[in-house]
Amino acid sequence: MPQLEQVGTFLSQLVWLFLTFGILYIVMKRSALPRISQILATRQERIDGDLRRADEIKTEAESVLAAYEAAAARARAEAQDILRDSAERFAAEAAEKNEALGRRLAEEAAAGEARIGAAREQAMADVEAIAAELAGLAAERLTGAPTDRSSAEAAVAQVVGGRG
Repeated sequence: MPQLEQVGTFLSQLVWLFLTFGILYIVMKRSALPRISQILATRQERIDGDLRRADEIKTEAESVLAAYEAAAARARAEAQDILRDSAERFAAEAAEKNEALGRRLAEEAAAGEARIGAAREQAMADVEAIAAELAGLAAERLTGAPTDRSSAEAAVAQVVGGRG
């Protein structure tokens, strides 16, 4: 078997393996590994700087947000004060106008009642005069003789006075 014939060369292969890996390790340790370490360190410094900057920006954003919320709360409070003051002012104006309207309507109602009373009295006086004239005319037709106007007015006054 050819695989088993290589046992004699196995020891020399192991020596060359260790020698090759040793030289490769020394070359890598002196040239490539320092550069890789430097690149990793630079990269880590950049990441740390970015994280610090992100923390600063976050802190700044939180302070800006707090200031915004405080300003919004002040603005809401001021708006509520303005609305409350306006509502009170409008309510006072409405009450004042309502009261003035009530007084004016009461005055107009009183004046209207006075006019109605005067018109009623005038109408009653006119009714009495018309009734007296009609009574005189009716008596004149019934009797055929002219009647005295004052007696007709007296008769109507007596009838109206008995009712009222």
